[in-house]
Amino acid sequence: QVKLVESGGGLVQAGGSLRLSCAAAGSIFSIATMGWYRQAPGNQRELVATITSGGSTNYANSVKGRFTISRDNAKNTMYLQMNSLKPEDTAVYYCKLVITPLNYWGQGTQVTVSS
Repeated sequence: QVKLVESGGGLVQAGGSLRLSCAAAGSIFSIATMGWYRQAPGNQRELVATITSGGSTNYANSVKGRFTISRDNAKNTMYLQMNSLKPEDTAVYYCKLVITPLNYWGQGTQVTVSS
């Protein structure tokens, strides 16, 4: 079993920045693909960014150039640096760990961007 705990969410004005963290308890972090997803009220959960065990990254078009995903395998932690935040970035942000065929989700952290 893998436990994921997100932190770093909060309320920020448009144009501001936040850094989310996802700490993983378990020994498989370094070989897993990790990802950030978000879900706004009334919307489906959507991909924000992913990072493989080798460090390859992928971003949703809506966040390219503004968000940066990274990981520190020594700390079993993944990060999402969010800059130039917009009101439409408001959502609950979830981290996900994937080792096919298994996947695990965190409990989510709220990000609210005011205009």
